[in-house]
Amino acid sequence: MSRARCSAASAIEKLFSDNDWGNGQWRNGIYPFVHYHSMIHEALGIASGHARVQLGGHVGEVFELKAGDVVVLPAGTGHQRLSSSDDLLVIGAYPPEGTYNLCRGDNPAERDKALTTIPKVPLPESDPVLGEDGPLLKLWRPNKKFIPNHTKAGHGQAKGAKRRLRA
Repeated sequence: MSRARCSAASAIEKLFSDNDWGNGQWRNGIYPFVHYHSMIHEALGIASGHARVQLGGHVGEVFELKAGDVVVLPAGTGHQRLSSSDDLLVIGAYPPEGTYNLCRGDNPAERDKALTTIPKVPLPESDPVLGEDGPLLKLWRPNKKFIPNHTKAGHGQAKGAKRRLRA
């Protein structure tokens, strides 16, 4: 791994940790199949490269993510990598509230269980980029009528959740 790539990854890991999103951090890519987490929210920081990522499951919106972007995914948000550069490096992290799990949505029993767990995931206590005073907590509002589905957003709406890190 190049020094610049390692430095960017370390900076994102530190940023997430400093803002209480250091739980279960990992370095890798994004799965090429639709998946979601029914018991925890997720932050993805792009340390290097770029990717086309679909958020919201099979019918979700496609985003072009590049180094410096951060995406926050409420529990239950289906996501997948559609394509990427060879040098894609993603830092994933989670808030302390919740438990990591991986759901694919193709198992009816798993989906039925997810429908009961997603609404119970507590909202995060801080923004993974800007901490307790960050906009995530003000922008993220629980839906009054929640219809969870691995093809739709999770139990909150985090408008403007994609943000660019400044070096």
